[in-house]
Amino acid sequence: MHPSHVPETVFHTRVRNDALGGANPFEWRDLSSGTIFANRRIVLFAVPGAFTPACSETHLPGYEALHGEFLSLGVDEVICLAVNDAFVMFQWARLLGAGKVSMLPDGNGDFTRGMGMLVARTDQGMGSRSWRYSMVVEDRKIRKIFAEAGMRDNPPGVPVNVSGAPTILDYLKST
Repeated sequence: MHPSHVPETVFHTRVRNDALGGANPFEWRDLSSGTIFANRRIVLFAVPGAFTPACSETHLPGYEALHGEFLSLGVDEVICLAVNDAFVMFQWARLLGAGKVSMLPDGNGDFTRGMGMLVARTDQGMGSRSWRYSMVVEDRKIRKIFAEAGMRDNPPGVPVNVSGAPTILDYLKST
């Protein structure tokens, strides 16, 4: 059973600050769930890990490609979440040329745990990770969640069957 509202947690992010200058003009910024989700319509999709095959080949690119359509349907922001740190999320987006979708690091898995979506991927040497899912959130309330079937620890892989961008887009068009 998933919560009816997004869990309250703090995300440790890195943001660009050109005033810092130099080769690494980024600084830490903590963002709360309230800051991200309050009074906003958000599409969030969670992936098992940055740089992993299905996440890199299908999941993130699908949301990046349809980003404009989400915004045209009243979505304020499209967010990709992974139990990875801010540095990994930044480099993954950079490698894929993903600049429309916001990358949200859940490095300690606090949000993912609160969602009931934290699974072990220890057989693959990946520690704890998010199960693959997507959701529509309006002012912190989870309106609809699409979680991939068979949630369990140490799956051989988690395909993108129901959590991809077309599914969320169809849902938004029907509401």
